[in-house]
Amino acid sequence: MVSLVHIESAIAAVDHEVKTVLHDMSLSLTEKDQKMLPLLRESKVLKQAYEDLQYLKANPPSASVTCKVGSYKEGK
Repeated sequence: MVSLVHIESAIAAVDHEVKTVLHDMSLSLTEKDQKMLPLLRESKVLKQAYEDLQYLKANPPSASVTCKVGSYKEGK
C-alpha cells in the first residue's frame, strides 16, 4: 500500500519536529508545551491510521460484504 509509505514518512517528519522542539534550549517549558501538544496529537492520529491500514492490509474485507446504507434510506 502506497498510503502506508506516506504515513511512515509523515510519522518520521513529526517525530523529527518533536525532537527539534525538545532540544531547542531557547524555548521555555511553556513554549515547548504549546508547540508539543499539537505535534503529539498529530503523531497519535498518524500512528493509529498506520495501525488501522496495516490491519486492513492483513485482513482485507471480504468481497461479499456490501454497503446496505441505500436499503435503509426512506423514499427509495
